[in-house]
Amino acid sequence: MKNKMMLGIVKGIVFTVLLIALAGCMTLAKENPLGIGKSWKEEVLLHDGTTLTAKRSHSYGGYPEIASTSRSVLKEECKFTIPGTKQDVTWKSDFGREQQDNLTLLSLDIFNGTPYIVTNPAGCLAYNHWGRPNPPYVFFRYDGSVWQRIPLKELPKEMKAANVIVGGYSEQWDRERRWSPESVSVEEIKKINASGGQRHLRVLVREPLDPKKSQSSVSCEELVFYKGAWIGPGDSIGRRMMDRISK
Repeated sequence: MKNKMMLGIVKGIVFTVLLIALAGCMTLAKENPLGIGKSWKEEVLLHDGTTLTAKRSHSYGGYPEIASTSRSVLKEECKFTIPGTKQDVTWKSDFGREQQDNLTLLSLDIFNGTPYIVTNPAGCLAYNHWGRPNPPYVFFRYDGSVWQRIPLKELPKEMKAANVIVGGYSEQWDRERRWSPESVSVEEIKKINASGGQRHLRVLVREPLDPKKSQSSVSCEELVFYKGAWIGPGDSIGRRMMDRISK
């Protein structure tokens, strides 16, 4: 009996420490005191063979880990003009640090003047936040004023692969470039995406992935967001801790 009580206390302490650390990370992410960012342009190939120029940008915070050499992304934006119009459209993921709703842009296309995008939840918390979709994508359609989430069946079948740089700007591909154009070309985007990354991020799949075989977010542990923290569905200790903190 004593051993069980001690185990419960230890778990509670560890959980509290993790919550404090997470709160510190959230504060840093919100404040973004460094004000560091990167912007670039990409030539995006659409399904009908035409192209558009997408202006993408990242805002950075601190380093996610002590040994990290790259800063963490706090916000991602993509701006473009719908071909044949003067309508500017912006998609952004503010990488919400409270509920971890961050998304990574994979594909952008226009059908009959309507923009569609395919995104991938960036990390296990984001995957749980977006309802654990399988295939692991989140789809949006622009209705003229806001982006509306849509199911896979409403995504045009012509969208078959990533047509933007998966993950956005990276120091590695920037160092390896032998060119300095105003924007990254279609061929350069294909070359960058082909150099690495998981296949389902480069080629869009429409069938569910096997959690036991796929090295993707579909194998992430199931979590629920409860009173400011991500815990396991059956984590009674975590729930009690959050009940105490929220009082």
